[in-house]
Amino acid sequence: MHYKPIHLPQDEKSHKSIIEWWYFNGYLNDSAGRRYTFMDCLFKADLKRAKIPYLKILLEKTLNTPYIYFAHSVVSDITKQKTYKDIQNISIMSGDSFKRPLLYANYFDPLLLSSGYINCEIAETKASKFHLKNSKLDLSLSARKKPLFEGGQGFINVCQRKSYYYSLTDLAVKGTINIDNKPLEVTGHAWMDHQWADVAYNRDAWSWFSLKLSDGTDIMCIEYRIGEQRDYLVDIIDKRGNTEHYNYFILKPSKKIFTSLKTKAKYPLEWEIEIPNKKIKLKLKAMLRDQEMVFGAINYWEGPLDISGTVKNKKIKGVGFMELVGYQSDYNFLALVFENFNHKLGRSVLKKIKKIL
Repeated sequence: MHYKPIHLPQDEKSHKSIIEWWYFNGYLNDSAGRRYTFMDCLFKADLKRAKIPYLKILLEKTLNTPYIYFAHSVVSDITKQKTYKDIQNISIMSGDSFKRPLLYANYFDPLLLSSGYINCEIAETKASKFHLKNSKLDLSLSARKKPLFEGGQGFINVCQRKSYYYSLTDLAVKGTINIDNKPLEVTGHAWMDHQWADVAYNRDAWSWFSLKLSDGTDIMCIEYRIGEQRDYLVDIIDKRGNTEHYNYFILKPSKKIFTSLKTKAKYPLEWEIEIPNKKIKLKLKAMLRDQEMVFGAINYWEGPLDISGTVKNKKIKGVGFMELVGYQSDYNFLALVFENFNHKLGRSVLKKIKKIL
């Protein structure tokens, strides 16, 4: 992959890469003060080169397209400690997706067609303004800071994995979420990542954090791992839009672990992060336990964090999101995939039967 400068909004759209994703996470409050968080992500993968085992087996000979799409979303009710996950193992794109001047992706889960499908959307409606929609979210987002280009130019190299990567770290949010079939008006703030690469990522692991501190500083930290090899990145944007970039920080997990009943994977739920160059010391604590997402042979933990600590010895607080990928698991992924398929199909068929009766 040879570096070419990122140009926005053109590079908001899709690229001819092996893997690409548009990712959002956020914090929301309703009128009663209850707290919620969300993650919503659309993935695009080259069906032959991405080496996603079960997708290749199921779809390579049936789809007349080089790319496959899938989407993951989770909404969490922090107040009630409930999590609502939605994993689209396959997402069908509309014919006009990625064909408009600005980012536009319209898609749905084919397994929900017979129950009255819900179309999903990730779209840039105007410059630096976005719309997210799925079965749980209908949100408008507006950037309040300039983009953060990871690595300084939006091109990073970790463990010989080169990728384009930029973030919109401070998006104002308003709209509705659907909790137990009840729409709730919410406001809040969000973070957006867009990344694309000619890398399969199927054997890689990482611990990734998006951190929003109470002084207006936003931080992306990642520890990237392939076997015994480790690389570190830190990208910082302050409240005025000034950026700094480092390739070193200290990351320590605690002994507080969530062990998944499905995959047996063990995820640390509390961490310490130190960024010596900025005299930043932070303690991160997961707000919920079971935020594991399972997609084929891939399992990962994705969820919100409470932050406390110091910056130059002054106390600070904040919130963040954590993504833990590549943590060792022991499970029959095909069985879980088809369990998910049957669950969705079962609900659809049941509704259809009820209509007939």
